[in-house]
Amino acid sequence: MLSWDEFDTEEETVAKPAAAKAATSAAADKLDNAAEAAVHDARAVSADDSAAVARAKAALDQLDIAEGLAELEGEGARVTVDAKRMINCRADLNQLVPFKYDWAWQKYLDGCANHWMPQEVNMNADIALWKSQDGLTEDERRIVMRNLGFFSTADSLVANNLALAVYRLITNPECRQYILRQAFEEAIHTHAYQYCIESLGMDEGEIFNMYHEVPSVAKKAAWGLKYTRAISDPEFDTGTVETDKELLRNLIAYYCVLEGIFFYCGFTQILSMGRRNKMTGVAEQFQYILRDESMHLNFGIDVINQIKIENPHLWDAELKDEATQMILQGTQLEIEYARDTMPRGVLGMNAAMMEDYLKFIANRRLTQIGLKEEYPGTTNPFPWMSEIMDLKKEKNFFETRVTEYQTGGALAWD
Repeated sequence: MLSWDEFDTEEETVAKPAAAKAATSAAADKLDNAAEAAVHDARAVSADDSAAVARAKAALDQLDIAEGLAELEGEGARVTVDAKRMINCRADLNQLVPFKYDWAWQKYLDGCANHWMPQEVNMNADIALWKSQDGLTEDERRIVMRNLGFFSTADSLVANNLALAVYRLITNPECRQYILRQAFEEAIHTHAYQYCIESLGMDEGEIFNMYHEVPSVAKKAAWGLKYTRAISDPEFDTGTVETDKELLRNLIAYYCVLEGIFFYCGFTQILSMGRRNKMTGVAEQFQYILRDESMHLNFGIDVINQIKIENPHLWDAELKDEATQMILQGTQLEIEYARDTMPRGVLGMNAAMMEDYLKFIANRRLTQIGLKEEYPGTTNPFPWMSEIMDLKKEKNFFETRVTEYQTGGALAWD
């Protein structure tokens, strides 16, 4: 026997979700109305309000929300992945998701996971060795002082470039998130050098002014600063071929040369001391710093290559030649720095070996941004550095050392 209920089933199935949706919408409207009334009541001036409070409430009555939101960078519409770009993007920069460049977000997470602070490193052995009259040779002391002199200001130059120029001009939120993390890490690095200098009782004025007073240090600083001058102008903006190229030059100068070449002689020297059980606290600080810098370098190269992909017209023969010259000039300055810091053989290395190593690094930088090698056949004379410095090993050391790095435990020199 048929039941009329059976004929009503499908109609009820359709009607129930529609009714539920209508009920939900009505409940939401009711809640919105209650919230609006509550906000209105909060704005009302009461007898208990002081004159200053009453003035503040009255001033907010004049607030134009649409005008305020119009000041936000980019358009206010919901952002789609396709709307995101590295530079000259009009999508709302304050909308972090959806991600377009997952690699940038992952680097931000990795950077946060590998947080450390300089005070976590024990400097007692370094202090005793530094104060001992026969603890270090004159050549070794020169290396420590020159490198602390260069690095104590170099990371500040990088941080200033990021905070005052690059952050404003990169128009992708997840990349900006990593840039903020990088800027903080640069501050930690500068703190680490200051901590080493203070712990060892060095003349702070002498060390921090080396980038003014020591030619091999000053030339590197001057070379980097000239690539910041234009884009750090508050009036500078991208959007033309020439200004977009200017930003790209800056990124190549700071990521491929300053962080990608200028740091390598010093890192090699200090880490070599650590391997010989000398200045182990300073060496441990430098190893933590190097791990951060390796990620900075990878991030910068990814940004440079992504800008090239999205703006192929920028990467013309002229800019390719400029980029090659920048890397070669940086390599030459670092070779001169190597000769100045170790005029004689020391720590199982000499300036000639360092020159080979820097040419090997320069080839890497050139190929990483799509340029040809300029020092064919050059090999790495310091194979022990690969495990620490080689970018191919980056994932390995994050996978194997994360616990120690997060907690600031001592690294094993193996």
